[in-house]
Amino acid sequence: MNIEFYQGNSDLSVNQKLVMDLLESQKRPLSAYMILDELRDVGIRAPLQVYRALEKLISMGKVHRVESISAFIACSHMSCEKLGVTAFVICDRCENIEEVSDQSISSFVTDLAIKTKMKAAKSNIELHGLCNTCQTS
Repeated sequence: MNIEFYQGNSDLSVNQKLVMDLLESQKRPLSAYMILDELRDVGIRAPLQVYRALEKLISMGKVHRVESISAFIACSHMSCEKLGVTAFVICDRCENIEEVSDQSISSFVTDLAIKTKMKAAKSNIELHGLCNTCQTS
């Protein structure tokens, strides 16, 4: 695998850059062990190295964990960290994931938290189904 470091990732460690670059190059979500398999030849040899890199990238808002499939994707919206709510639309057939981050979702979750008297720190919403392409094929 050919890994290129992007100047936008200059604030990252080597392992974080490797993981970030891999996730940005993929069209699908990857599990931690898939990441490990892809990066073995460039120096990442232990699951702990992957998990530490992912933990930091998540805390920086650069990567999301898709809970329902135990996988990770690069963040595709710069505004999602500010809004605090991320929604994922996941096709169960082709595994395509679309990240959705907008004010209406954030407002809904904020209203829900107020209504239930919950002080929410973070929220991810996952909608599973079939994408338009898979529905028509």
